[in-house]
Amino acid sequence: MYLHIYVGRMVDPDGPTPVYVQIADIIQLRIEAGELQPNRPIPSELALQQEFGVARGTARRAVELLRDRGLVFTVPQRGTFVSQQTP
Repeated sequence: MYLHIYVGRMVDPDGPTPVYVQIADIIQLRIEAGELQPNRPIPSELALQQEFGVARGTARRAVELLRDRGLVFTVPQRGTFVSQQTP
């Protein structure tokens, strides 16, 4: 079994939570911790693929979930950026 550890968080491909959800949760934690700032890009799908050892579709679904959560927005031909967080 392969585990990727990030600040106490693990991506467990054999666990009950889908890997794309685990990745989205990790990116969300980075946003909440201020590591990823508003209006700044998140890692590209390729970077997510490489960091977590996942397929392109998995990385894409993680980004889609972040978009659904209102945490990021995508600008065509520019990338995906952290949304302005409202209190």
